[in-house]
Amino acid sequence: MNVLVIEDDPTVGGFIRRGLEEQRFRVSLVTNGEEGERVASSESFDVVILDMRLPGKSGLDVLQSLRAKGLETPVLVLTAQDAVDAKVRTFRSGADDYVTKPFAFEELLARVEALSRRPKAMASAVLKVADLELNRDTREVRRGGALIELTPKEFAVLEYLMRHAGRVMSRTLITEYAWGYHFDPGTNIVDVVINHLRKKIDAGRDRKLITTVRGVGYVIK
Repeated sequence: MNVLVIEDDPTVGGFIRRGLEEQRFRVSLVTNGEEGERVASSESFDVVILDMRLPGKSGLDVLQSLRAKGLETPVLVLTAQDAVDAKVRTFRSGADDYVTKPFAFEELLARVEALSRRPKAMASAVLKVADLELNRDTREVRRGGALIELTPKEFAVLEYLMRHAGRVMSRTLITEYAWGYHFDPGTNIVDVVINHLRKKIDAGRDRKLITTVRGVGYVIK
């Protein structure tokens, strides 16, 4: 697997590069935003690891520019900010996942491997899981060809789960993505929306696509 690391801190960059190379990954390390954007745009990578605080051009600006150019490579963001607003901003700018500094290499590796396994079709406008299809351009959802009417929040939650198909997504991450602001930690808003989705997508069907992982969150597979 070919990985691009855009990180200006030599200690962190070297740590990531050494760890990935020990796992037999090919790693390119760039230390500023402008060069990182140029390399990401001109070469082919399986995953880009992007720090948010970069000299020359911020990581957020690089991310937005790459997505505006049509780059579909999965991007894992490194950030020292753990505020909800900062995380939501990176997702809405096109990030696929994030790791908060300081981090354990094992977590970083697991997330990189998960992104690398994501089917290439996931980067297209149409997301597919079994006979369920979601079109991000037309905002249409169909199962077995039949159109399913969803509310905007139901669509957002389903899209998030389908973009990470096969991975268990926590209630917190789902809330941050779909609502974009602080909620009472005890809110059951995600559970309510998931229940609505189950009734519309899984009810009356032999194969259930949405699964609850008790104490963790939800997964679609």
